[in-house]
Amino acid sequence: MRGFQGSGPGARENSGRGRRPGNLPAELTRFIGRDVEVGVLVRKLTVSRLVTVTGVGGVGKSRCAVQAARQAQERFCDGVWLVELATVRDAELLDHAVVDALGLTDHTGRPPRTVLTERLADRRLLLVLDGFEHLVEPSAELVHDLLRRAPGLRVLATGRRPLGVAGERLYPLPPLAAPVPGTGAASSHAPLSEAAWLFADRAAAVLPGFAIDEDNHKVVAELCHRLDGIPLALELAAGRLRTLSLDQTLHRLGDRFRLLVGGSRDAPPHHQTLRTAIGWSHELCTPAQRLLWARLSVFAGHFDLEAAEYVCSGPDLPAEDVLDVLTELVAQSVVSREDAASGVRYRLLETLRAYGADWLAATGDSDRLRRRHRDWCTGLVTWCELEWFSPRQAEVARRIEDEMPNLRAALEFALDEKDGRLSLYLAGTLWFCWVGCGRLREGRHWLRRALQLETDHEETRLKALWVAGYVAVLEGDTVRALSALHECQEGAERTGNARAAAYADHRNGCLALISDETQRAEQLLRAALDRFEEIGELNSDVLMCQAQLAMAVAFQGDLAGAVALCEEARQVCDEHGERWARTYALYVLGFAAWSQGDTVEARRLMEASLPVSHAFQDLVGTVLALELLAGVTATEGHPAEAAVLQGAAGRQWRSVGMQLFGSGYFNAPHIQCERHLRRELGAARFRECIGEGERLDADAAVARALRRRFADEERAAAGHAAGGQAPAGVAPAAGGQARAAGGSPAAPPRRDGGEHGRFRGGQRA
Repeated sequence: MRGFQGSGPGARENSGRGRRPGNLPAELTRFIGRDVEVGVLVRKLTVSRLVTVTGVGGVGKSRCAVQAARQAQERFCDGVWLVELATVRDAELLDHAVVDALGLTDHTGRPPRTVLTERLADRRLLLVLDGFEHLVEPSAELVHDLLRRAPGLRVLATGRRPLGVAGERLYPLPPLAAPVPGTGAASSHAPLSEAAWLFADRAAAVLPGFAIDEDNHKVVAELCHRLDGIPLALELAAGRLRTLSLDQTLHRLGDRFRLLVGGSRDAPPHHQTLRTAIGWSHELCTPAQRLLWARLSVFAGHFDLEAAEYVCSGPDLPAEDVLDVLTELVAQSVVSREDAASGVRYRLLETLRAYGADWLAATGDSDRLRRRHRDWCTGLVTWCELEWFSPRQAEVARRIEDEMPNLRAALEFALDEKDGRLSLYLAGTLWFCWVGCGRLREGRHWLRRALQLETDHEETRLKALWVAGYVAVLEGDTVRALSALHECQEGAERTGNARAAAYADHRNGCLALISDETQRAEQLLRAALDRFEEIGELNSDVLMCQAQLAMAVAFQGDLAGAVALCEEARQVCDEHGERWARTYALYVLGFAAWSQGDTVEARRLMEASLPVSHAFQDLVGTVLALELLAGVTATEGHPAEAAVLQGAAGRQWRSVGMQLFGSGYFNAPHIQCERHLRRELGAARFRECIGEGERLDADAAVARALRRRFADEERAAAGHAAGGQAPAGVAPAAGGQARAAGGSPAAPPRRDGGEHGRFRGGQRA
């Protein structure tokens, strides 16, 4: 027998030289990244006799498996042996390929399966079965037989789908990390992603001196992201730098399958170009799987099962069959399964989506499928708007967040078709997304484009106008708000649309509020509430109107009236499970409490409001809460921390629009707080603390603002565990708060009436 001997001419890797036998090839290029994945595979091999690495074509399954096998080879006294199956097309030659890879010889004429089971029976080795996807059934049968008859054998297999053998442990290999450009993980100051490292290494091989620097970091990040972090695609793109610049390569990715050709000559044929790599998967699909693949390409980002069943079904693919076909596409690594905030969802990598879109275009069915996709999205936003005013509000926010790529695609398609009714309907119905989920600027973009289209559906246009006016109000754009709301008011009067008239009054009242016309704001907001009551309208918008009316009343000095309005609004919110409008009622209640000197209640209300606003990604609600907490913190006697929160709020306002809407009333507490902090800290220390706050992103700013609450909860828990005694050095303070010994600025909140006498919120500057 040749190949398992420790010495002699037949050994592939002579153990006489201190190495295990085997046939793993030497690396011709550097293996970059994948430390976590390789480590997981090595660990899996210690607990399972069969580990299968699955993944899309070109994702690096073979390299990762070989690297893991190389790291694990010391555990196998009879070596690690690689069997490359990509070129084995005939199932009858499978056993022969394994025999040949192991270097076995036998002159008895027995079947190769018999030779394998006999020779491996008492051996301790690792067999790497690479690229079995076109021979799944015979490979599964072979592996099953060998594992059953050779207890010392372990198999590490790679393919685009599982083998389906008992005891198999799957490891779906993801693409290399390639974050969205501009995010924290892909900013110019962040470490290079694994995808960028790989691209840089391969680019330097064809373009000596190539390196990633501040000038090209963003372009490389964009290129890696658009290529989904697929190693094969990155290597092919790097090869194009022989003739193209980095910018040209990125620009030509729209036709990636034509661009990304010319792979290494020693690569398998199906890895010579990106098209053949993906086409190899396509060839392995049944007609039904190819059809669903093509139709799924109309989705942008990920999608759920119900959407796939609605959009992709038809006479040739019944809805009840979609699940089974989708399951097969997941098994073949064409579609990936993801656990998203809204539940289980599925995704085509952009490269696979583009391939499917080419096939869909060839069938002439693209427009029909895009219309079905648009109709699905229309039904979805209709449901979401209704459920926004319900206990499912948080669920709606999560669903909308997950569906945004699809909603954008639906809006784009409606605009491309110049369908004014549907464009306006989608843009207007998504008001809760633009306003409640922190997407003001995006809402302005879609509403502006939709309102440029003509439609004879007047009610839909009027709704889009008051939504556009509201977005402009919150961004502090008075001119744009006046224009949209004036047109809405005129249209409502002309058509007798009582609902549009009510919303026009509401939005004009909001505009008057931030313009410091508090009496006019009160009149308009009361008129809006009367109209809403007349037509039986009750939703989050109506409750927001009541909270805004309370703010107008508070600015005129009637804090008791403001509290009464918000307590009523809060009660209705609680009855309906509404959380978003409730945060604004809590804000006004907190403002009133703070203005009356009750900092304990003000903090309690804001610490209940802030996490909800932040969870909804409502930037306006979040930044208003941060501003008020800065004032509360200053009143409590912690100027440095208050300045940090003011700096954090200032950064967040830049994502909303004009700071505190440019309103004198809204700005007055901020200005007084700033003056107080400058006196307490001095100009240099104040600027230092403001700068510290400006460096905090939204998540960090909210965590910083809530840190005191968490500290109180931890102390309370510790005190309960110690039999109700407070920890050493901490004594109870007024209002049930804890106060650190010495009252340092970092201490938990405390009431300080004297301080509040010098710095009082709620008064006009």
